Amino acid sequence: MTESFSVTRRFFDDKNYPRGFARHGDYTIKESQVLEQYGQAFKALDLGERQPVSQEEKNFIEFCRGQRPAETFFEKTWQKYCSLIATKKRVYTLSGAVGTDNLDDFTAE
Repeated sequence: MTESFSVTRRFFDDKNYPRGFARHGDYTIKESQVLEQYGQAFKALDLGERQPVSQEEKNFIEFCRGQRPAETFFEKTWQKYCSLIATKKRVYTLSGAVGTDNLDDFTAE
């Protein structure tokens, strides 16, 4: 029998969580572990890049398609992840000396 959500590599989201899920503070330790261990499978099922191999994975796809609410810990964790990355705000900072060619425009005479 094939194990549900089996993957060959860990899931990382360097764009949204460059320090890892556990160190960011959005997730519990258990949620962080689940995302890292099964996130590749969650993402592939959600995007339709992977065919379900068990009833549990079929149910997960139904949840992802909005056909039913999140019921399992895996579904609730993936829902939380998707919700948080959809609402992440970008932080912009100014640094460096870009645009210093026109400093004469700002000097007082």
